[in-house]
Amino acid sequence: MLFWRHGRTSWNVEKRFQGQTDIGLDPVGHAQAERAGRLLATLNPALIVASDLKRAADTAGYLERACGLPVEFDKGLRERYGGSWEGHTATELAERYPAQHPTMDIPDGEAIADVGDRMLAAIERGLAKTPAGGLLVMVSHGAALRVGISRMLDIPDERRELLGPLGNCNWSVLQARGETWRLMEHNAASLPEPVVLSDDA
Repeated sequence: MLFWRHGRTSWNVEKRFQGQTDIGLDPVGHAQAERAGRLLATLNPALIVASDLKRAADTAGYLERACGLPVEFDKGLRERYGGSWEGHTATELAERYPAQHPTMDIPDGEAIADVGDRMLAAIERGLAKTPAGGLLVMVSHGAALRVGISRMLDIPDERRELLGPLGNCNWSVLQARGETWRLMEHNAASLPEPVVLSDDA
């Protein structure tokens, strides 16, 4: 599985909490997605599933055009809903919510456990449609992806910060080993060398 974060938006630059506000890519984000789409197409994905929010859908569209595989959309891959925090900068939120902001405890937002549940369900739907041995590419959002990856690795939601953030248009690769998923790459922006995806000697 490959988990791909959307390209840059103007709100990313301004450090505004996006949540489920439907912000599109900025020019840099389009360039990032076009470059990454060409690279990821060489991995011959078997299935592409994306959040239906514009920034993720448009990012996925570059991979669709590069490899000719149509994108499927799943609302379960949307970013965490941020309630009244959406649209505010990190500085504003730190000032208004000094106790809640460090732990991202959004008073009227979506619970992390709920994000994890819907992300896991979306991942399982994608895996069920992916041919054996095929690559599933899931295009989503920073916070949602971190929770989803953590669930696949059996990391408790409250310890999701063990995974560093994903940069805009970067991706993480998980590989199955028996019944277990292993994190092979995280926050990558280049294709892996073959040895990276091999088992230890």
